Amino acid sequence: MPRRLPPLNALRAFEAAARLESISGAADELCVTHGAVSRQVGQLEEWLGHALFERVGRRIALTEAGRLYQSEVAAALDRIALATDEQLNLTRQQVIRVNAPTTFALRWLLPQLSSFQLANPAVKVRLTTSDEPIEKLREEFDIAIRGNAQKPAGFVVNEFLSEVRLPVCSPRVLEANPIRSVEDLAHHTLLHTATYPGLWAEWLAACGSPQLASGNSLQLDHFYLTLQAAIDGLGIAMGPTALVALDIEEGRLVFPFDGPALPAWRYSSYVPNARLEDPIIKAFVSWLHTLASQFSRSA
Repeated sequence: MPRRLPPLNALRAFEAAARLESISGAADELCVTHGAVSRQVGQLEEWLGHALFERVGRRIALTEAGRLYQSEVAAALDRIALATDEQLNLTRQQVIRVNAPTTFALRWLLPQLSSFQLANPAVKVRLTTSDEPIEKLREEFDIAIRGNAQKPAGFVVNEFLSEVRLPVCSPRVLEANPIRSVEDLAHHTLLHTATYPGLWAEWLAACGSPQLASGNSLQLDHFYLTLQAAIDGLGIAMGPTALVALDIEEGRLVFPFDGPALPAWRYSSYVPNARLEDPIIKAFVSWLHTLASQFSRSA
């Protein structure tokens, strides 16, 4: 049998007036006139066959029947509102704000971000880059990623990725001038980064050749430029293994030496305590760990 339901607009008007104990208050909440709410309530009372309100001076009060009815109607409307919100959330786009170092974002995060987007199509990732310490960041964020250990108050820290540094170059460099030993670097261009000026000296010292002089050198001011110069065949760079993993896999870069490896960054996610239970934040942090474990297995 079809449900016997009164006019739904009349139910909304009644519930608002009963909850607020005011026809005027209900009119304001529903963005209609005082008269419109009065007519809707009157229509509902006529449909039911008895009064739901009584006048007490200049106020209205629920009758006993009205009180019982209001309790059931309010609960039903709450369930409808909750179910509607759940349906809207299926397609409503949510935003997650991620802040990460520039080179990490370019070389590791962005190339793989599509897998998170495919798994979470209703989530929009807003990515900004910075090397500032967490506590000095001015823009708001939901997750920050940093490669150096920090202990800011009010954040939960999860390490998800570690790496080491090894020399990397384009295969074309080795084809043109093969490298069989560390001494062969004397005939190659070594690529340096202004912010990490001592990497080559540290690596050569670890090899036992601290006095080795390269045939040429090229210094760039940003690390991502140094890696791009290596991909373009301009020389040999000290490459962090995580950030060159895709280039190694796809053949744009190779490791001319197996070691020694220099220690590098250990990347962690920083989530404000207030956002810790957000399911989307949890999903993104879990995704970072999954990606990092895949890299560890393939490295």
